[in-house]
Amino acid sequence: MDAGNTCQQLHNLSYLPGMRTPGSFFLTGPMGAGKSTIGRQLSKQLGLPFHDSDHEIEARTGVDIPLIFELEGEAGFRKRECVVIDELTQLPGIVLATGGGAVLDPVNRQHLSSRGKVIYLHASVDQQLKRTRMDRNRPLLQTGDPRGRLEELMATRDPLYRETASLVIDTDGMRVRDVVSKILQTLK
Repeated sequence: MDAGNTCQQLHNLSYLPGMRTPGSFFLTGPMGAGKSTIGRQLSKQLGLPFHDSDHEIEARTGVDIPLIFELEGEAGFRKRECVVIDELTQLPGIVLATGGGAVLDPVNRQHLSSRGKVIYLHASVDQQLKRTRMDRNRPLLQTGDPRGRLEELMATRDPLYRETASLVIDTDGMRVRDVVSKILQTLK
């Protein structure tokens, strides 16, 4: 069974039409866009609890994401991600940083867009490379051509981020506090 079918089955079991968790903010975007760092600061400013879907998966499994990819492949990781996103998006009044590939699954996109405000933190491939070049905890970048891989991922994912987003913020060259300020100003 593939990850998409698993997510669809979970969706059929747990989603109630019209359900929306008011006051929740879900950050999407590519690796290196600053979702976790910005999410923590945004949660402090809003006085809301912060969650990170990747960290939640690691906490539940007791292993890091690269090991999950190694043992279960990307499909196994995406199944876990689907369960976590379904559960976390049902929590009232939170800030959630999602993994960069969370938008690949249509059920995840549905949960995100119907249960809160989705903020797409856009970062150029140059910015992503700069922010991730020393990070060995990103399985999809363990390749001889990280730039090519990031360009490939953006080509696939950018339309999905934009489809799901209520708000798009360009993070290139911006400090965390400036991005958070821009989000807060836009939300007003």
